Amino acid sequence: MFRGVYEHQIDAKGRTSLPAKLRETLVGAYDERLIVTTALDRCLHAYPVREWEALEASLARRNPMEPGVKTLMRLYVASAQECPLDKLGRLLIPPTLRTYAGLEKDVVWAGMVKVIELWSREGWAKAQEEARQEATSADVMKVLSELRQQ
Repeated sequence: MFRGVYEHQIDAKGRTSLPAKLRETLVGAYDERLIVTTALDRCLHAYPVREWEALEASLARRNPMEPGVKTLMRLYVASAQECPLDKLGRLLIPPTLRTYAGLEKDVVWAGMVKVIELWSREGWAKAQEEARQEATSADVMKVLSELRQQ
């Protein structure tokens, strides 16, 4: 499982290091490849290839003309690109994905169980603030309660 928040930098060529703890999980449970795509928030999602393939297989069983499915395919699947780690543990993030997420210098990696999010530092701070404002809602408390019962 991917967990933790890590601050790193991205260079002018678009390379950023995958944090050591996340890399250990990736290599230990999967391989050294990530599928990186645009998220619905202004960040990127990075999936181990096996997790991404499971998501694609689930989508393939759905009707592609269903409005939510078509939108997800256009926004999520179409922009996905394989980004293998180099020998130094860095990923080259393609320019279109960097632009979408506003990745320029300081980036934040966030482990989210089976997926990793990659944010600009400013975007992460804003998302954290929004999450804290929503954390008191009944929906969040309901989910937390359900998790504790399992």
